[in-house]
Amino acid sequence: MMMQSEHWQTEETRSPMSEINTTPLVDVMLVLLVIFIITAPLLTHAINIDLPNATSQTVQQTPEVIDLALDAQGQLFWNDMAIAPASLAQQMSQAATQLPMPVLQIRADKHTEYQQLAEVLAIAQASGMSHIGFLSTPSDLGSRP
Repeated sequence: MMMQSEHWQTEETRSPMSEINTTPLVDVMLVLLVIFIITAPLLTHAINIDLPNATSQTVQQTPEVIDLALDAQGQLFWNDMAIAPASLAQQMSQAATQLPMPVLQIRADKHTEYQQLAEVLAIAQASGMSHIGFLSTPSDLGSRP
C-alpha cells in the first residue's frame, strides 16, 4: 500500500520549489512608490519671490602679518625692528584692535629659552591676539641622528 502512495508522486513534486514569490516584493515597491508620490511635491515647493538685481564687489580683507622674532639672547624684533620687551604688550594690544585681526607669526631661535617664549605667548594672549602661528625652517628628517 505504501508503494502505491509513493507511486503517484512525480519527481517534480519531490524536488525543491524553485519559484520566487514576488507578491511581497511588489507590495514593498508599491508602498515606496506611494511615499515618493506624496513627498515629491513637498520637496519642490518653493515661494516665488522676484528679487532685485544688484551688482556689488566682495571686499576681501587680508589680515596684516606681524613677524615677531626672538633671538637666543632674548631680544625681540617686531617686523624686523628691535623693540624693548616692556613695549611688547602695548604693541600687541594696538595690533589686536585692528580689523581684521592681524596674524602674529613667531620666529624663535632654536637656542631660545622656553621661559622667554612662554612669556611672549602669555603677553599675546593677554592682549587679545588670537591668530598666532610659529615659523620654523624645515629640516631633512633623514639626517636626524
